[in-house]
Amino acid sequence: PRLRRAAGLQRQLDELREKLEKSAPADRIKVYNEGVEQVAASGVMESALKVGARAPDFTLKDAKGASVTLSSLLKSGPVVLTWYRGAWCPYCNLQLRAYQEALPEIKAAGGQLAAISPQLPDESLSSAEKQNLEFPVLSDVGNKVAHQYGVAYKLPESLVEAFKGRMDLANRNGDDSWELPLGVTYVIGRDSKVAYAFVHADYRKRAEPAEIIQAVKQSSEKK
Repeated sequence: PRLRRAAGLQRQLDELREKLEKSAPADRIKVYNEGVEQVAASGVMESALKVGARAPDFTLKDAKGASVTLSSLLKSGPVVLTWYRGAWCPYCNLQLRAYQEALPEIKAAGGQLAAISPQLPDESLSSAEKQNLEFPVLSDVGNKVAHQYGVAYKLPESLVEAFKGRMDLANRNGDDSWELPLGVTYVIGRDSKVAYAFVHADYRKRAEPAEIIQAVKQSSEKK
């Protein structure tokens, strides 16, 4: 796995995309690509918190039902907050595995990691157990915290239609809003300000572990 990480998470994501698109119908690929463009044009890229913004405090339940509060985590050092769409998303699962692998280095740099999704706690527990994740996997039902951070968007109608019959998002998330978060990653400094932000409209793009570790190191060094 160490050798794979040296190749970079994005390269692995690109390889996964290539593999998945080989078996997908051309019209579905077109719908997905147009969906990314619609998300980019939706205004969510503008509303997402940027570097220097104050990160709203929040309390969410982890996969086992315990409450996790951002301000409490920040007492121990910078916090890496990463959003993922759900256990059904292969790109998210690849990302979470890569971040689990980077966890010792994130901790060594003085940071902590927490992942957030709109899934119900049972779905989050499934994510955590299947991937042996050793960091909190938080359940943001209704995307309440995602909205506070400006990273939630309504799935374009074409994608809702493409998902119907293939994936029961309402059942997984406990609502029928058809809203999802961007796959953003923030490093929040101990001053509660965003020190690093990876914000992209394309769910197939994610923050590199090496960049996150570097941002945590820099944030930890600030007094």
